[in-house]
Amino acid sequence: MTVSSTLCCGNAARPEAAAGAAAQRRRAIYLARCLLLILLVLPGWALAGKIEPLEASLSAGDEGYVLSAQFQVELGSHLEEAVSRGVPLYFVMEFDLTRNRWYWSNEHVAGKTISYRLAYNALTRQYRLSNGGLHQNFATLGEALRVMARIASLPVADKGMLKPGETYQAALRLSLDRQQLPKPFQVDAIANRDWQVEATTQRWTFVPAVTNVEGGGK
Repeated sequence: MTVSSTLCCGNAARPEAAAGAAAQRRRAIYLARCLLLILLVLPGWALAGKIEPLEASLSAGDEGYVLSAQFQVELGSHLEEAVSRGVPLYFVMEFDLTRNRWYWSNEHVAGKTISYRLAYNALTRQYRLSNGGLHQNFATLGEALRVMARIASLPVADKGMLKPGETYQAALRLSLDRQQLPKPFQVDAIANRDWQVEATTQRWTFVPAVTNVEGGGK
Protein backbone atom coordinates (compact mmCIF):
# COMPACT_ATOMS: atom_id res chain seq x y z
CA MET A 1 0.00 0.00 0.00
CA THR A 2 2.86 2.35 0.75
CA VAL A 3 4.43 1.77 -2.62
CA SER A 4 1.12 2.22 -4.37
CA SER A 5 0.47 5.51 -2.52
CA THR A 6 3.91 6.88 -3.48
CA LEU A 7 3.38 6.10 -7.14
CA CYS A 8 0.01 7.82 -7.11
CA CYS A 9 1.47 10.97 -5.61
CA GLY A 10 4.30 10.98 -8.16
CA ASN A 11 1.88 10.56 -11.04
CA ALA A 12 -0.26 13.41 -9.71
CA ALA A 13 2.73 15.77 -9.58
CA ARG A 14 3.55 15.33 -13.25
CA PRO A 15 0.32 16.89 -14.61
CA GLU A 16 0.83 19.86 -12.28
CA ALA A 17 4.36 20.41 -13.56
CA ALA A 18 3.17 20.06 -17.14
CA ALA A 19 0.38 22.55 -16.51
CA GLY A 20 2.88 25.05 -15.05
CA ALA A 21 5.19 24.72 -18.05
CA ALA A 22 2.27 25.20 -20.42
CA ALA A 23 1.25 28.36 -18.56
CA GLN A 24 4.76 29.74 -18.85
CA ARG A 25 4.77 29.05 -22.59
CA ARG A 26 1.44 30.83 -22.97
CA ARG A 27 2.76 33.86 -21.10
CA ALA A 28 5.90 33.93 -23.28
CA ILE A 29 3.80 33.76 -26.45
CA TYR A 30 1.54 36.53 -25.16
CA LEU A 31 4.50 38.81 -24.39
CA ALA A 32 6.04 38.11 -27.80
CA ARG A 33 2.77 39.01 -29.51
CA CYS A 34 2.53 42.24 -27.51
CA LEU A 35 6.07 43.20 -28.52
CA LEU A 36 5.32 42.43 -32.18
CA LEU A 37 2.18 44.57 -32.00
CA ILE A 38 4.22 47.49 -30.63
CA LEU A 39 6.73 47.14 -33.46
CA LEU A 40 3.97 47.09 -36.07
CA VAL A 41 1.89 49.93 -34.67
CA LEU A 42 4.78 52.17 -33.64
CA PRO A 43 7.53 51.66 -36.26
CA GLY A 44 9.30 54.86 -35.15
CA TRP A 45 9.42 54.00 -31.46
CA ALA A 46 13.20 53.49 -31.60
CA LEU A 47 13.65 56.97 -33.08
CA ALA A 48 15.39 55.92 -36.29
CA GLY A 49 16.94 58.86 -38.13
CA LYS A 50 15.99 60.67 -41.29
CA ILE A 51 17.30 63.48 -43.51
CA GLU A 52 14.64 65.28 -45.52
CA PRO A 53 14.99 68.31 -47.82
CA LEU A 54 12.61 71.08 -46.79
CA GLU A 55 13.38 73.41 -49.70
CA ALA A 56 15.88 73.71 -52.54
CA SER A 57 16.37 76.19 -55.35
CA LEU A 58 18.75 77.31 -58.09
CA SER A 59 19.25 80.94 -58.98
CA ALA A 60 21.51 83.02 -61.20
CA GLY A 61 24.44 84.70 -59.48
CA ASP A 62 27.03 87.15 -60.70
CA GLU A 63 29.31 84.51 -62.19
CA GLY A 64 27.04 81.49 -62.46
CA TYR A 65 24.27 79.54 -60.81
CA VAL A 66 24.08 79.01 -57.06
CA LEU A 67 22.29 76.44 -54.91
CA SER A 68 20.37 77.19 -51.72
CA ALA A 69 18.69 74.52 -49.61
CA GLN A 70 17.45 73.59 -46.16
CA PHE A 71 17.30 70.07 -44.70
CA GLN A 72 15.68 68.52 -41.67
CA VAL A 73 18.31 66.30 -40.04
CA GLU A 74 17.41 63.77 -37.35
CA LEU A 75 20.08 61.24 -36.44
CA GLY A 76 18.01 59.06 -34.16
CA SER A 77 18.82 58.12 -30.57
CA HIS A 78 21.43 55.46 -31.36
CA LEU A 79 23.58 57.65 -33.63
CA GLU A 80 23.24 60.63 -31.32
CA GLU A 81 24.60 58.52 -28.47
CA ALA A 82 27.36 57.13 -30.69
CA VAL A 83 28.65 60.55 -31.78
CA SER A 84 28.46 61.86 -28.20
CA ARG A 85 30.73 58.97 -27.17
CA GLY A 86 33.36 59.90 -29.74
CA VAL A 87 32.33 57.99 -32.86
CA PRO A 88 32.76 60.31 -35.89
CA LEU A 89 29.94 60.49 -38.42
CA TYR A 90 30.36 61.32 -42.09
CA PHE A 91 27.78 62.87 -44.40
CA VAL A 92 27.70 63.54 -48.15
CA MET A 93 25.78 66.26 -49.94
CA GLU A 94 25.23 65.39 -53.61
CA PHE A 95 23.84 67.74 -56.26
CA ASP A 96 23.28 66.73 -59.86
CA LEU A 97 21.99 68.72 -62.84
CA THR A 98 21.00 66.95 -66.05
CA ARG A 99 19.27 67.72 -69.34
CA ASN A 100 16.79 65.32 -70.91
CA ARG A 101 17.63 63.88 -74.32
CA TRP A 102 15.03 61.90 -76.24
CA TYR A 103 17.60 60.02 -78.33
CA TRP A 104 20.01 59.03 -75.54
CA SER A 105 20.46 58.98 -71.77
CA ASN A 106 20.22 62.25 -69.87
CA GLU A 107 23.16 64.60 -70.32
CA HIS A 108 25.10 65.42 -67.17
CA VAL A 109 25.51 69.19 -67.07
CA ALA A 110 26.86 70.01 -63.61
CA GLY A 111 27.34 68.49 -60.20
CA LYS A 112 28.64 69.16 -56.72
CA THR A 113 29.66 66.90 -53.84
CA ILE A 114 30.51 68.02 -50.31
CA SER A 115 31.68 65.72 -47.52
CA TYR A 116 31.16 66.53 -43.84
CA ARG A 117 32.70 65.03 -40.74
CA LEU A 118 30.93 65.41 -37.40
CA ALA A 119 32.77 64.45 -34.21
CA TYR A 120 32.68 65.16 -30.49
CA ASN A 121 35.76 66.22 -28.50
CA ALA A 122 35.45 65.06 -24.91
CA LEU A 123 38.26 67.35 -23.75
CA THR A 124 36.70 70.56 -25.04
CA ARG A 125 33.13 69.23 -24.78
CA GLN A 126 32.38 70.57 -28.24
CA TYR A 127 31.11 69.15 -31.49
CA ARG A 128 33.32 69.79 -34.52
CA LEU A 129 31.89 69.97 -38.04
CA SER A 130 34.55 69.69 -40.76
CA ASN A 131 34.30 70.31 -44.48
CA GLY A 132 37.63 69.85 -46.18
CA GLY A 133 40.03 72.22 -44.43
CA LEU A 134 37.25 74.20 -42.79
CA HIS A 135 36.30 73.49 -39.18
CA GLN A 136 33.60 74.86 -36.88
CA ASN A 137 33.05 74.09 -33.20
CA PHE A 138 29.66 74.00 -31.51
CA ALA A 139 28.50 73.66 -27.92
CA THR A 140 25.62 71.35 -28.81
CA LEU A 141 24.87 68.68 -31.39
CA GLY A 142 21.76 70.53 -32.51
CA GLU A 143 23.77 73.61 -33.46
CA ALA A 144 26.18 71.56 -35.56
CA LEU A 145 23.33 69.78 -37.37
CA ARG A 146 21.54 73.06 -38.13
CA VAL A 147 24.65 74.48 -39.80
CA MET A 148 25.18 71.33 -41.85
CA ALA A 149 21.51 71.32 -42.84
CA ARG A 150 21.69 74.76 -44.48
CA ILE A 151 23.23 75.52 -47.89
CA ALA A 152 23.43 79.18 -48.85
CA SER A 153 24.38 80.41 -52.34
CA LEU A 154 26.72 77.53 -53.15
CA PRO A 155 28.20 77.89 -56.69
CA VAL A 156 27.34 74.79 -58.73
CA ALA A 157 27.55 75.82 -62.41
CA ASP A 158 29.11 78.51 -64.57
CA LYS A 159 26.80 80.67 -66.65
CA GLY A 160 28.08 79.25 -69.92
CA MET A 161 27.16 75.69 -68.88
CA LEU A 162 23.40 76.31 -69.04
CA LYS A 163 21.36 77.55 -71.97
CA PRO A 164 18.60 80.09 -71.21
CA GLY A 165 15.16 78.67 -71.89
CA GLU A 166 16.32 75.04 -71.72
CA THR A 167 14.76 72.65 -69.18
CA TYR A 168 17.05 70.95 -66.68
CA GLN A 169 16.44 68.35 -63.99
CA ALA A 170 17.98 69.01 -60.59
CA ALA A 171 18.48 66.47 -57.80
CA LEU A 172 19.77 67.08 -54.27
CA ARG A 173 20.48 64.68 -51.42
CA LEU A 174 22.18 64.77 -48.03
CA SER A 175 22.92 61.35 -46.55
CA LEU A 176 24.91 59.50 -43.92
CA ASP A 177 28.01 57.86 -45.41
CA ARG A 178 27.76 54.41 -43.84
CA GLN A 179 30.98 53.25 -45.52
CA GLN A 180 32.92 55.64 -43.27
CA LEU A 181 31.52 54.17 -40.06
CA PRO A 182 33.70 51.84 -37.97
CA LYS A 183 33.30 48.22 -39.13
CA PRO A 184 31.05 47.05 -36.25
CA PHE A 185 28.71 49.99 -36.87
CA GLN A 186 28.59 49.24 -40.61
CA VAL A 187 27.16 45.81 -39.85
CA ASP A 188 24.58 47.29 -37.47
CA ALA A 189 23.65 49.97 -40.03
CA ILE A 190 22.78 47.24 -42.54
CA ALA A 191 20.90 44.86 -40.25
CA ASN A 192 19.42 47.17 -37.61
CA ARG A 193 16.93 49.87 -38.53
CA ASP A 194 17.84 51.86 -35.42
CA TRP A 195 21.23 52.64 -36.97
CA GLN A 196 19.84 53.70 -40.34
CA VAL A 197 19.20 57.25 -41.51
CA GLU A 198 16.62 57.47 -44.27
CA ALA A 199 17.66 60.10 -46.83
CA THR A 200 15.17 61.64 -49.27
CA THR A 201 16.20 63.03 -52.65
CA GLN A 202 14.72 66.38 -53.68
CA ARG A 203 14.03 66.65 -57.43
CA TRP A 204 12.81 69.67 -59.36
CA THR A 205 12.82 71.31 -62.79
CA PHE A 206 14.92 74.38 -63.50
CA VAL A 207 14.68 76.67 -66.51
CA PRO A 208 17.27 79.48 -66.76
CA ALA A 209 15.63 82.79 -67.52
CA VAL A 210 15.98 84.26 -70.99
CA THR A 211 17.37 87.75 -70.78
CA ASN A 212 16.24 90.16 -73.47
CA VAL A 213 19.04 92.53 -74.34
CA GLU A 214 17.90 95.58 -76.24
CA GLY A 215 20.49 97.74 -77.87
CA GLY A 216 20.79 100.27 -80.57
CA GLY A 217 21.80 103.77 -81.26
CA LYS A 218 20.70 106.78 -83.07
